[in-house]
Amino acid sequence: MYNVTFDFSDFHRHGRAFYDFLALQKCFFVDELGWDIPHDGHVEMDQYDTPQARYSVVVLDGVVIGGARTMPTTAKWGKNGYMLGDAVAGLLPGIPRDILHEAPCSAQIWECTRLVMSHSVTNRDDRARCLALIVEGLARAAHHGGAERLISLSPLTLERALRQLGWDTVRIGEPYLNTGDGRRYAVLSMSATKPVVQTSVAA
Repeated sequence: MYNVTFDFSDFHRHGRAFYDFLALQKCFFVDELGWDIPHDGHVEMDQYDTPQARYSVVVLDGVVIGGARTMPTTAKWGKNGYMLGDAVAGLLPGIPRDILHEAPCSAQIWECTRLVMSHSVTNRDDRARCLALIVEGLARAAHHGGAERLISLSPLTLERALRQLGWDTVRIGEPYLNTGDGRRYAVLSMSATKPVVQTSVAA
């Protein structure tokens, strides 16, 4: 199990990883959760898959088993910005406009979206490892681009999972219920670098 990160300029270096990540997204968000988002029956790709996005993908035995994407909150591509910013502006009816009091717009704050993991990863330790690799890749790519903090609209359960992995994750804003998939979501925030755990040394 290993991680690769890429953007539009170099995804060709990783074979089918980008395409297979989009296919994994379609299986989860469209087939399982029933989201009404663009797809062609094989892959899912939306208005935020642009050259400003960076991707963190986990591969096991040549198969993509998880991944996510990240982009700066200053991103702009045509009429679209980044997902939470567009939601607060009222451009995404499925997400409440008051999910945040104010949408950040800073090169030091990056948004993470489309976190997905294959159901083929059934072992608890393997799932934790896969999540750790995805998030470490996102943080590394974002930090390289100048990020100091990451935000994401995520299921409430992810807050605890990330804290167990050592990230200083906090919830910002109030949670809401997505009536389409029945899951509760909230905006999470954390540092783009993992805090150093201080350990005491006996004298």
